[in-house]
Amino acid sequence: MENKLSLLIAGTHGGAGKTTVACAIVAGLHQRGITVQPFKIGPDYLDPDYLSRMAGRPCINLDLWMMPRSAIEASFRARAGSVGVSVIDGMMGLFDGMGTDGAGVSTAELASQLGVPVVLVVDAGGMGESAAAIVHGFAGFGGAEIAGVIFNRVAGPGHFGILKRAIEKIAEKIKVFGWLPPDADLEIPQRRLGWVSADARHADELMPRLVEMAQKTLDLDALLEAAGPLDRVTGRRAKAAKMRAKIGVARDAAFHFYYEDNLEALRAAGAELVPFSPISDATLPKGIGGLYLGGGFPENYASRLEENRSMREAVRKAIEQGMPTYAECGGLMYLTSNLVGTGVRAWEMVGALPGEVRMERSRPHLGYVTAVAERSTFLIEEGETLRGHAFQPSVWTGEGAGPALYRVTRPGQEDARREGFGSPTLHASYVHVHFAGAPEMPERFIKAAEEFAKPGKKKRA
Repeated sequence: MENKLSLLIAGTHGGAGKTTVACAIVAGLHQRGITVQPFKIGPDYLDPDYLSRMAGRPCINLDLWMMPRSAIEASFRARAGSVGVSVIDGMMGLFDGMGTDGAGVSTAELASQLGVPVVLVVDAGGMGESAAAIVHGFAGFGGAEIAGVIFNRVAGPGHFGILKRAIEKIAEKIKVFGWLPPDADLEIPQRRLGWVSADARHADELMPRLVEMAQKTLDLDALLEAAGPLDRVTGRRAKAAKMRAKIGVARDAAFHFYYEDNLEALRAAGAELVPFSPISDATLPKGIGGLYLGGGFPENYASRLEENRSMREAVRKAIEQGMPTYAECGGLMYLTSNLVGTGVRAWEMVGALPGEVRMERSRPHLGYVTAVAERSTFLIEEGETLRGHAFQPSVWTGEGAGPALYRVTRPGQEDARREGFGSPTLHASYVHVHFAGAPEMPERFIKAAEEFAKPGKKKRA
Protein backbone atom coordinates (compact mmCIF):
# COMPACT_ATOMS: atom_id res chain seq x y z
CA MET A 1 0.00 0.00 0.00
CA GLU A 2 1.77 3.14 -1.22
CA ASN A 3 -0.47 5.88 0.19
CA LYS A 4 -0.83 6.42 3.91
CA LEU A 5 -4.58 6.33 4.52
CA SER A 6 -6.77 7.52 7.37
CA LEU A 7 -10.40 7.21 8.49
CA LEU A 8 -12.31 8.59 11.44
CA ILE A 9 -15.17 6.56 12.91
CA ALA A 10 -17.79 8.78 14.56
CA GLY A 11 -21.19 8.17 16.09
CA THR A 12 -24.45 10.06 16.02
CA HIS A 13 -24.41 9.86 19.82
CA GLY A 14 -22.64 8.13 22.67
CA GLY A 15 -23.54 4.43 22.68
CA ALA A 16 -24.18 4.23 18.93
CA GLY A 17 -21.49 1.54 18.69
CA LYS A 18 -18.69 3.51 17.06
CA THR A 19 -15.92 1.83 19.06
CA THR A 20 -17.25 -1.65 18.29
CA VAL A 21 -17.31 -0.68 14.61
CA ALA A 22 -13.81 0.82 14.85
CA CYS A 23 -12.54 -2.38 16.49
CA ALA A 24 -14.13 -4.47 13.73
CA ILE A 25 -12.48 -2.37 11.02
CA VAL A 26 -9.10 -2.42 12.75
CA ALA A 27 -9.28 -6.17 13.37
CA GLY A 28 -10.43 -6.86 9.80
CA LEU A 29 -7.63 -4.81 8.24
CA HIS A 30 -5.05 -6.25 10.63
CA GLN A 31 -6.15 -9.77 9.65
CA ARG A 32 -5.44 -8.84 6.03
CA GLY A 33 -1.86 -8.06 6.94
CA ILE A 34 -2.30 -4.28 6.82
CA THR A 35 -0.47 -2.34 9.52
CA VAL A 36 -3.10 -0.29 11.32
CA GLN A 37 -2.48 2.52 13.80
CA PRO A 38 -5.47 3.15 16.09
CA PHE A 39 -6.18 6.54 17.66
CA LYS A 40 -8.80 7.57 20.20
CA ILE A 41 -10.25 11.06 20.48
CA GLY A 42 -10.64 12.26 24.05
CA PRO A 43 -9.26 11.34 27.46
CA ASP A 44 -10.57 7.77 27.62
CA TYR A 45 -8.30 4.89 28.67
CA LEU A 46 -10.78 2.05 28.24
CA ASP A 47 -11.61 2.07 24.54
CA PRO A 48 -7.91 2.27 23.62
CA ASP A 49 -7.33 -1.02 25.46
CA TYR A 50 -9.45 -2.88 22.92
CA LEU A 51 -8.24 -0.90 19.91
CA SER A 52 -4.64 -1.65 20.90
CA ARG A 53 -5.31 -5.37 21.09
CA MET A 54 -7.13 -5.41 17.75
CA ALA A 55 -4.24 -3.61 16.02
CA GLY A 56 -1.35 -5.25 17.85
CA ARG A 57 0.12 -1.81 18.63
CA PRO A 58 -0.64 0.91 21.21
CA CYS A 59 -3.60 3.19 20.59
CA ILE A 60 -2.79 6.90 20.82
CA ASN A 61 -5.06 9.49 22.47
CA LEU A 62 -5.75 12.78 20.69
CA ASP A 63 -7.43 15.29 22.98
CA LEU A 64 -8.33 18.85 21.98
CA TRP A 65 -8.74 20.00 25.59
CA MET A 66 -5.52 18.68 27.12
CA MET A 67 -3.23 18.82 24.07
CA PRO A 68 -2.19 21.86 22.02
CA ARG A 69 -3.28 21.54 18.40
CA SER A 70 0.33 21.48 17.29
CA ALA A 71 0.96 18.48 19.57
CA ILE A 72 -2.08 16.66 18.17
CA GLU A 73 -0.84 17.26 14.65
CA ALA A 74 2.69 16.09 15.51
CA SER A 75 1.53 12.96 17.35
CA PHE A 76 -0.86 11.96 14.58
CA ARG A 77 1.53 12.62 11.68
CA ALA A 78 4.46 10.88 13.34
CA ARG A 79 2.57 7.62 13.80
CA ALA A 80 0.31 7.75 10.75
CA GLY A 81 3.32 8.15 8.53
CA SER A 82 4.72 4.75 9.50
CA VAL A 83 1.64 2.57 8.86
CA GLY A 84 -0.69 1.68 6.02
CA VAL A 85 -3.96 2.85 7.57
CA SER A 86 -4.79 5.02 10.56
CA VAL A 87 -8.20 4.53 12.17
CA ILE A 88 -9.40 7.22 14.58
CA ASP A 89 -12.20 6.36 17.01
CA GLY A 90 -14.29 9.42 17.91
CA MET A 91 -15.91 10.37 21.20
CA MET A 92 -19.57 10.98 22.06
CA GLY A 93 -21.61 12.22 19.09
CA LEU A 94 -19.84 13.72 16.06
CA PHE A 95 -20.61 17.34 16.99
CA ASP A 96 -20.80 17.00 20.78
CA GLY A 97 -18.36 19.20 22.68
CA MET A 98 -18.17 22.01 20.13
CA GLY A 99 -18.93 24.66 22.72
CA THR A 100 -16.84 23.66 25.73
CA ASP A 101 -15.68 26.96 27.21
CA GLY A 102 -15.49 28.49 23.75
CA ALA A 103 -12.99 25.88 22.55
CA GLY A 104 -14.09 23.11 20.21
CA VAL A 105 -13.22 19.66 21.52
CA SER A 106 -15.60 17.67 19.32
CA THR A 107 -14.85 14.79 17.00
CA ALA A 108 -15.88 17.00 14.08
CA GLU A 109 -13.38 19.66 15.15
CA LEU A 110 -10.50 17.18 15.14
CA ALA A 111 -11.60 15.60 11.84
CA SER A 112 -11.53 19.05 10.28
CA GLN A 113 -8.11 19.88 11.73
CA LEU A 114 -6.52 16.67 10.48
CA GLY A 115 -8.44 16.58 7.20
CA VAL A 116 -9.62 13.00 7.78
CA PRO A 117 -12.88 11.71 6.20
CA VAL A 118 -15.59 10.59 8.60
CA VAL A 119 -17.53 7.34 8.61
CA LEU A 120 -20.73 7.89 10.57
CA VAL A 121 -22.06 5.05 12.73
CA VAL A 122 -25.85 5.06 13.13
CA ASP A 123 -27.70 2.87 15.61
CA ALA A 124 -30.46 1.65 13.28
CA GLY A 125 -32.23 -0.54 15.78
CA GLY A 126 -35.97 0.01 15.32
CA MET A 127 -35.49 2.38 12.37
CA GLY A 128 -36.04 2.22 8.64
CA GLU A 129 -36.09 5.18 6.26
CA SER A 130 -35.81 7.59 9.21
CA ALA A 131 -32.14 6.64 9.45
CA ALA A 132 -31.54 8.36 6.12
CA ALA A 133 -32.95 11.61 7.50
CA ILE A 134 -30.48 11.43 10.36
CA VAL A 135 -27.56 10.86 8.01
CA HIS A 136 -28.74 13.64 5.71
CA GLY A 137 -28.95 16.04 8.65
CA PHE A 138 -25.46 15.18 9.91
CA ALA A 139 -23.99 15.57 6.42
CA GLY A 140 -25.61 18.99 6.01
CA PHE A 141 -24.60 20.30 9.41
CA GLY A 142 -21.09 21.14 8.21
CA GLY A 143 -17.74 20.99 9.92
CA ALA A 144 -16.73 17.48 8.86
CA GLU A 145 -16.48 15.55 5.59
CA ILE A 146 -18.76 12.52 5.92
CA ALA A 147 -17.58 9.91 3.46
CA GLY A 148 -20.14 7.29 4.33
CA VAL A 149 -22.15 5.44 6.92
CA ILE A 150 -22.16 2.12 8.75
CA PHE A 151 -25.35 0.94 10.42
CA ASN A 152 -25.19 -0.81 13.77
CA ARG A 153 -27.70 -3.18 15.39
CA VAL A 154 -29.30 -4.07 12.05
CA ALA A 155 -31.83 -6.93 12.21
CA GLY A 156 -30.54 -8.64 9.05
CA PRO A 157 -29.97 -8.30 5.28
CA GLY A 158 -33.59 -7.27 4.64
CA HIS A 159 -33.40 -4.48 7.21
CA PHE A 160 -30.06 -3.37 5.77
CA GLY A 161 -31.58 -3.25 2.29
CA ILE A 162 -34.23 -0.80 3.50
CA LEU A 163 -31.59 1.41 5.10
CA LYS A 164 -29.30 1.33 2.07
CA ARG A 165 -32.05 2.19 -0.41
CA ALA A 166 -33.17 5.09 1.79
CA ILE A 167 -29.66 6.51 1.85
CA GLU A 168 -29.32 6.15 -1.92
CA LYS A 169 -32.58 8.06 -2.37
CA ILE A 170 -32.30 10.80 0.28
CA ALA A 171 -28.55 11.21 0.80
CA GLU A 172 -27.18 9.88 -2.47
CA LYS A 173 -23.68 11.33 -1.98
CA ILE A 174 -23.16 9.27 1.18
CA LYS A 175 -21.72 5.81 0.64
CA VAL A 176 -22.95 2.85 2.65
CA PHE A 177 -20.11 0.67 3.92
CA GLY A 178 -22.12 -2.06 5.63
CA TRP A 179 -23.63 -3.04 8.93
CA LEU A 180 -23.28 -4.96 12.16
CA PRO A 181 -26.03 -7.04 13.79
CA PRO A 182 -27.50 -6.56 17.30
CA ASP A 183 -25.27 -9.33 18.62
CA ALA A 184 -24.39 -9.16 22.32
CA ASP A 185 -21.31 -11.29 21.63
CA LEU A 186 -19.89 -8.46 19.50
CA GLU A 187 -20.40 -5.80 22.13
CA ILE A 188 -17.82 -5.01 24.75
CA PRO A 189 -19.26 -5.03 28.29
CA GLN A 190 -19.73 -1.61 29.82
CA ARG A 191 -18.70 -0.61 33.32
CA ARG A 192 -19.65 2.61 35.02
CA LEU A 193 -19.33 5.32 32.36
CA GLY A 194 -16.93 3.39 30.17
CA TRP A 195 -16.00 -0.08 29.11
CA VAL A 196 -14.41 -2.70 31.21
CA SER A 197 -10.69 -2.97 30.88
CA ALA A 198 -9.65 -5.23 28.03
CA ASP A 199 -8.44 -8.47 29.55
CA ALA A 200 -6.50 -10.64 27.15
CA ARG A 201 -8.93 -13.58 27.23
CA HIS A 202 -11.98 -11.49 26.39
CA ALA A 203 -10.13 -9.63 23.63
CA ASP A 204 -8.87 -12.94 22.20
CA GLU A 205 -12.44 -14.24 22.12
CA LEU A 206 -13.84 -11.05 20.63
CA MET A 207 -11.30 -10.50 17.88
CA PRO A 208 -12.19 -13.47 15.61
CA ARG A 209 -15.89 -12.59 15.87
CA LEU A 210 -15.19 -9.01 14.82
CA VAL A 211 -12.97 -10.20 11.97
CA GLU A 212 -15.72 -12.52 10.77
CA MET A 213 -18.32 -9.76 10.82
CA ALA A 214 -15.96 -7.29 9.16
CA GLN A 215 -15.49 -9.76 6.29
CA LYS A 216 -19.17 -10.68 6.14
CA THR A 217 -21.08 -7.40 6.55
CA LEU A 218 -18.54 -4.57 6.12
CA ASP A 219 -17.07 -3.50 2.79
CA LEU A 220 -13.44 -3.07 3.78
CA ASP A 221 -12.34 -2.49 0.18
CA ALA A 222 -14.78 0.41 -0.17
CA LEU A 223 -13.62 1.81 3.16
CA LEU A 224 -10.01 1.78 1.94
CA GLU A 225 -11.04 3.53 -1.26
CA ALA A 226 -12.81 6.23 0.75
CA ALA A 227 -9.95 6.66 3.24
CA GLY A 228 -8.18 9.96 2.86
CA PRO A 229 -4.51 9.94 1.83
CA LEU A 230 -2.33 11.97 4.17
CA ASP A 231 -1.29 15.11 2.35
CA ARG A 232 1.81 15.57 4.45
CA VAL A 233 3.67 13.05 6.55
CA THR A 234 6.37 15.07 8.19
CA GLY A 235 6.09 14.21 11.87
CA ARG A 236 8.77 12.24 13.62
CA ARG A 237 8.49 10.34 16.86
CA ALA A 238 10.78 11.47 19.65
CA LYS A 239 13.71 9.13 20.20
CA ALA A 240 14.67 7.87 23.61
CA ALA A 241 17.50 9.90 25.10
CA LYS A 242 20.49 8.56 26.95
CA MET A 243 19.26 7.01 30.17
CA ARG A 244 19.45 9.42 33.10
CA ALA A 245 17.20 7.72 35.66
CA LYS A 246 14.98 4.70 36.13
CA ILE A 247 11.31 5.18 36.94
CA GLY A 248 9.14 2.36 38.19
CA VAL A 249 5.77 2.25 36.41
CA ALA A 250 2.91 0.24 37.94
CA ARG A 251 1.61 -2.02 35.14
CA ASP A 252 -0.82 -4.83 35.90
CA ALA A 253 -4.54 -5.53 35.96
CA ALA A 254 -5.10 -2.92 38.69
CA PHE A 255 -2.97 -0.12 37.20
CA HIS A 256 -2.71 0.39 33.47
CA PHE A 257 -4.23 3.75 32.55
CA TYR A 258 -1.40 5.62 30.86
CA TYR A 259 -1.30 7.84 27.80
CA GLU A 260 1.26 6.31 25.45
CA ASP A 261 2.55 9.80 24.58
CA ASN A 262 3.30 10.40 28.28
CA LEU A 263 5.47 7.30 28.46
CA GLU A 264 7.20 8.24 25.24
CA ALA A 265 7.84 11.76 26.54
CA LEU A 266 9.52 10.34 29.64
CA ARG A 267 11.73 8.08 27.53
CA ALA A 268 12.63 11.03 25.30
CA ALA A 269 13.70 12.95 28.40
CA GLY A 270 16.00 10.15 29.51
CA ALA A 271 13.87 7.77 31.58
CA GLU A 272 14.19 4.03 31.58
CA LEU A 273 10.68 2.90 32.46
CA VAL A 274 10.70 -0.24 34.58
CA PRO A 275 7.30 -1.96 34.89
CA PHE A 276 6.29 -3.61 38.14
CA SER A 277 3.13 -5.14 39.56
CA PRO A 278 1.69 -3.92 42.87
CA ILE A 279 -0.45 -7.06 42.78
CA SER A 280 2.16 -9.78 42.34
CA ASP A 281 5.71 -8.42 42.73
CA ALA A 282 7.27 -8.74 46.17
CA THR A 283 9.03 -5.38 46.07
CA LEU A 284 9.93 -2.40 43.90
CA PRO A 285 12.44 -2.74 41.04
CA LYS A 286 16.04 -2.15 42.03
CA GLY A 287 17.75 1.09 41.13
CA ILE A 288 14.68 3.22 40.45
CA GLY A 289 14.66 6.90 41.35
CA GLY A 290 10.94 7.60 40.90
CA LEU A 291 7.47 6.04 40.92
CA TYR A 292 4.62 6.49 38.43
CA LEU A 293 1.35 5.04 39.72
CA GLY A 294 -1.27 5.42 37.01
CA GLY A 295 -5.01 4.92 37.09
CA GLY A 296 -6.93 1.71 36.75
CA PHE A 297 -9.27 -0.43 38.81
CA PRO A 298 -7.59 -0.98 42.20
CA GLU A 299 -11.04 -1.55 43.72
CA ASN A 300 -11.39 -4.72 41.61
CA TYR A 301 -8.13 -6.11 43.00
CA ALA A 302 -8.24 -4.63 46.49
CA SER A 303 -7.91 -7.96 48.30
CA ARG A 304 -4.83 -8.93 46.29
CA LEU A 305 -3.28 -5.50 46.79
CA GLU A 306 -3.88 -5.84 50.52
CA GLU A 307 -2.40 -9.35 50.58
CA ASN A 308 0.83 -8.08 48.99
CA ARG A 309 2.05 -6.51 52.21
CA SER A 310 5.71 -6.47 51.20
CA MET A 311 4.97 -4.31 48.15
CA ARG A 312 2.79 -1.92 50.13
CA GLU A 313 5.55 -1.51 52.69
CA ALA A 314 8.15 -0.99 49.96
CA VAL A 315 6.07 1.75 48.33
CA ARG A 316 5.40 3.46 51.66
CA LYS A 317 9.06 3.33 52.63
CA ALA A 318 10.16 4.74 49.26
CA ILE A 319 7.75 7.67 49.63
CA GLU A 320 8.87 8.29 53.21
CA GLN A 321 12.46 8.41 51.97
CA GLY A 322 11.50 11.09 49.48
CA MET A 323 11.34 9.12 46.23
CA PRO A 324 9.56 11.35 43.66
CA THR A 325 6.12 9.77 43.22
CA TYR A 326 3.42 10.68 40.71
CA ALA A 327 0.03 9.09 41.48
CA GLU A 328 -3.07 9.58 39.30
CA CYS A 329 -6.58 8.51 40.33
CA GLY A 330 -6.18 4.78 41.01
CA GLY A 331 -2.61 5.48 42.09
CA LEU A 332 -3.88 7.98 44.66
CA MET A 333 -6.43 5.46 45.91
CA TYR A 334 -3.66 2.90 46.41
CA LEU A 335 -1.62 5.32 48.51
CA THR A 336 -4.37 5.98 51.09
CA SER A 337 -4.80 4.04 54.32
CA ASN A 338 -7.79 1.94 53.22
CA LEU A 339 -9.97 1.26 50.20
CA VAL A 340 -13.59 0.73 51.15
CA GLY A 341 -15.91 -1.00 48.67
CA THR A 342 -19.55 -0.13 48.03
CA GLY A 343 -20.39 -2.37 50.99
CA VAL A 344 -18.66 -2.25 54.37
CA ARG A 345 -15.51 -4.21 53.53
CA ALA A 346 -12.29 -2.23 53.83
CA TRP A 347 -8.92 -3.29 52.44
CA GLU A 348 -5.66 -1.96 53.79
CA MET A 349 -3.59 0.04 51.29
CA VAL A 350 -0.17 1.74 51.42
CA GLY A 351 -0.91 4.42 54.02
CA ALA A 352 1.25 7.16 52.52
CA LEU A 353 -1.72 9.56 52.25
CA PRO A 354 -4.11 10.56 55.04
CA GLY A 355 -7.60 9.10 55.14
CA GLU A 356 -9.26 6.37 53.10
CA VAL A 357 -11.21 6.15 49.85
CA ARG A 358 -14.78 4.92 49.63
CA MET A 359 -16.24 3.71 46.34
CA GLU A 360 -19.47 5.44 45.27
CA ARG A 361 -22.52 3.73 43.80
CA SER A 362 -23.72 7.00 42.35
CA ARG A 363 -22.47 8.71 39.19
CA PRO A 364 -18.78 9.53 39.63
CA HIS A 365 -17.37 13.02 39.23
CA LEU A 366 -15.81 13.30 35.80
CA GLY A 367 -15.03 15.77 33.06
CA TYR A 368 -12.49 18.25 31.81
CA VAL A 369 -10.97 20.59 34.38
CA THR A 370 -8.57 23.48 34.72
CA ALA A 371 -6.19 22.94 37.62
CA VAL A 372 -4.13 25.67 39.29
CA ALA A 373 -1.30 24.45 41.50
CA GLU A 374 -1.84 25.39 45.16
CA ARG A 375 1.73 24.43 46.02
CA SER A 376 4.92 23.31 44.35
CA THR A 377 5.85 19.66 43.85
CA PHE A 378 8.66 18.10 41.87
CA LEU A 379 6.34 18.24 38.82
CA ILE A 380 4.71 21.66 39.04
CA GLU A 381 5.33 25.13 40.44
CA GLU A 382 2.84 26.95 42.65
CA GLY A 383 0.52 29.08 40.52
CA GLU A 384 1.04 27.12 37.30
CA THR A 385 -2.10 26.15 35.40
CA LEU A 386 -2.80 23.03 33.39
CA ARG A 387 -5.72 21.31 31.75
CA GLY A 388 -6.70 17.80 32.66
CA HIS A 389 -9.50 15.28 32.93
CA ALA A 390 -10.87 14.15 36.27
CA PHE A 391 -12.49 10.78 36.85
CA GLN A 392 -13.35 10.32 40.51
CA PRO A 393 -15.27 7.11 41.26
CA SER A 394 -14.64 7.38 45.00
CA VAL A 395 -14.71 9.76 47.95
CA TRP A 396 -11.36 10.41 49.60
CA THR A 397 -11.89 11.20 53.28
CA GLY A 398 -8.38 12.60 53.57
CA GLU A 399 -9.02 15.33 51.02
CA GLY A 400 -8.52 18.61 52.84
CA ALA A 401 -6.69 16.93 55.73
CA GLY A 402 -3.32 17.52 54.07
CA PRO A 403 -1.79 20.08 51.74
CA ALA A 404 -4.07 20.31 48.68
CA LEU A 405 -2.37 20.10 45.30
CA TYR A 406 -4.78 21.93 42.96
CA ARG A 407 -7.59 24.42 42.83
CA VAL A 408 -9.86 22.84 40.23
CA THR A 409 -12.65 24.34 38.10
CA ARG A 410 -14.86 22.90 35.37
CA PRO A 411 -15.04 24.63 31.96
CA GLY A 412 -17.54 27.46 31.99
CA GLN A 413 -17.87 27.38 35.79
CA GLU A 414 -16.39 29.69 38.40
CA ASP A 415 -16.76 27.57 41.54
CA ALA A 416 -13.42 26.03 42.44
CA ARG A 417 -12.62 23.14 44.75
CA ARG A 418 -9.35 22.11 46.34
CA GLU A 419 -8.15 18.70 45.24
CA GLY A 420 -5.26 16.26 45.52
CA PHE A 421 -2.20 16.09 47.76
CA GLY A 422 1.05 17.89 47.12
CA SER A 423 4.46 17.86 48.77
CA PRO A 424 7.95 18.46 47.36
CA THR A 425 8.26 14.76 46.46
CA LEU A 426 4.66 13.50 46.23
CA HIS A 427 2.19 14.56 43.52
CA ALA A 428 -1.17 12.77 43.91
CA SER A 429 -4.48 13.68 42.30
CA TYR A 430 -7.64 12.40 40.64
CA VAL A 431 -6.77 14.65 37.69
CA HIS A 432 -5.26 12.89 34.67
CA VAL A 433 -2.74 15.00 32.78
CA HIS A 434 -1.42 14.69 29.24
CA PHE A 435 2.22 15.79 29.13
CA ALA A 436 1.69 17.46 25.75
CA GLY A 437 -0.21 20.14 27.66
CA ALA A 438 2.36 20.20 30.47
CA PRO A 439 5.64 19.80 28.55
CA GLU A 440 7.85 20.68 31.54
CA MET A 441 6.68 17.68 33.56
CA PRO A 442 8.77 14.91 31.92
CA GLU A 443 12.04 16.81 32.39
CA ARG A 444 11.14 17.72 35.96
CA PHE A 445 10.26 14.10 36.71
CA ILE A 446 13.55 12.83 35.31
CA LYS A 447 15.57 15.51 37.10
CA ALA A 448 13.96 14.66 40.45
CA ALA A 449 14.44 10.91 39.94
CA GLU A 450 18.04 11.48 38.85
CA GLU A 451 18.72 13.54 41.98
CA PHE A 452 17.07 11.01 44.29
CA ALA A 453 19.13 8.15 42.87
CA LYS A 454 22.41 9.88 43.67
CA PRO A 455 24.18 8.39 46.70
CA GLY A 456 23.56 10.37 49.87
CA LYS A 457 20.85 12.56 48.28
CA LYS A 458 17.76 10.86 49.71
CA LYS A 459 15.52 13.14 51.76
CA ARG A 460 12.35 12.61 53.70
CA ALA A 461 9.11 13.91 52.14
